[in-house]
Amino acid sequence: MLEFLRGRDVLVAGWGVSGRSLVEPLFDIGARPVVTDSGATALAEAAELGLDVATSAELEASQSATWSRFALVITSPGWRPDSPVLASAVAEGIPVWGDVEFAWWVDQARIYGPVRKWLVVTGTNGKTTTTSMVYSILRAAGIASVACGNIGLPILDALRRNPGPQVLAVELSSFQLHWAPSVRPEAGVVLNVAEDHLDWHGGLDAYAAAKARALLGRVGVVGLDDPVAASLARRSKARRTVGFRVGVPADGELGVVDGKLLDRAFTKAAILAEAGEISPPGPAGIADALAAAALTRAIDVAPQFVREGLVEHKVGPHRAALVRELGGVVFVDDSKATNPHAARSSILAHQHVVWIAGGQLKGASVEELIEEVADRLIGAVLIGVDAPRIAAMLARHAPQVPVVEVSTGDHAGMGGHTNGSGNADAVMTRAVRAAAEFAGPGDTVLLAPAAASLDMFADYAHRGRSFATAVQALEDEDLGRRL
Repeated sequence: MLEFLRGRDVLVAGWGVSGRSLVEPLFDIGARPVVTDSGATALAEAAELGLDVATSAELEASQSATWSRFALVITSPGWRPDSPVLASAVAEGIPVWGDVEFAWWVDQARIYGPVRKWLVVTGTNGKTTTTSMVYSILRAAGIASVACGNIGLPILDALRRNPGPQVLAVELSSFQLHWAPSVRPEAGVVLNVAEDHLDWHGGLDAYAAAKARALLGRVGVVGLDDPVAASLARRSKARRTVGFRVGVPADGELGVVDGKLLDRAFTKAAILAEAGEISPPGPAGIADALAAAALTRAIDVAPQFVREGLVEHKVGPHRAALVRELGGVVFVDDSKATNPHAARSSILAHQHVVWIAGGQLKGASVEELIEEVADRLIGAVLIGVDAPRIAAMLARHAPQVPVVEVSTGDHAGMGGHTNGSGNADAVMTRAVRAAAEFAGPGDTVLLAPAAASLDMFADYAHRGRSFATAVQALEDEDLGRRL
């Protein structure tokens, strides 16, 4: 499949982590990488490594004769299909792959050893937690494995490891799946599908269709508690499709009975773990654990290793992580809750919540979320560019909930929203102090923004660290003054 690239130029669109991972494999198969990127610094870095480079403007203005030098374009996942460079390539008849699609064919061609088993995880929320759980279970079973993909390590870098893994726990975003139509995992799961990245995909149907590409292999797994994910079971092209639910499972499903995770899909009935042993706690964590169990049971990992791996797994930073308890108030960092669906799970894990939310909603609606969680909110503190939209929905559906909006304009010397660290951290400090004033013993101050972070912060991790720093600075007298 890759022979057509030997001796030919391949355009690498995007000099990020995925773009860098392409270079050595392209050289290894005899192709010549040419890098393009919208940033001058990125191109300069690539050129310093001795690589050919081309600016986006040069490529967009190129004639057919120039495009004919390229056998293939490999795009970073974030590049939209209507990006001018990619649209020009398609118009010239040049195939466009994602880095995951290329990695799949590199693996199938055995460039770096025997073909691996891919266990693919996708969904709007819970991808990283589930992928980490899969990896933990594989390690418990003594299977040479690695967690890769959207979780941080490029798949190509994982394939090039020596000694190499036998199984890949692969987290894939909707962007990556859009550009990877050939991937046929040994088992793949769609955890859930809610409004997210609609501006990129053009609508929920296209977004769900991209997620459904995880269901093209030997075993497809779907989250039955999520209506959109459950509907994908009917469209699954997997040779076998199973489901999981946070409830009593039917035959062919995984679920929970009397506080125990149970497999009724790959055996008559096998207990996998106690619900109380799962981290993070609550329905969302249990759902992720069931999904991870389904993927690993699909490749015959024994139940005892599933339990061992799930018990050993600990939640990562900024994913419903406990920051501190002060005066009976619990402070939780779920900065990774970057959309309303994720925020829903986070809020429903607590009885009395002071909610810190806001950022970039990316076209998603918070109306249904607020309707569902209104009775758990004792206060809301809003930040970021879409704070007014969230405030309007709170006024409509939860008028009893007191709301404070902390905008960048409220801080001396600030004008408008910014991702400058000092300004963003100052806003977060004010937000945390305002939230603390709503809280008393037994309450949870929860950072679950329901929105992306880039209007103010470098990324969701920066937002989480900023929250944690502000929380650690609190003292007992900062609590409960509004009660």
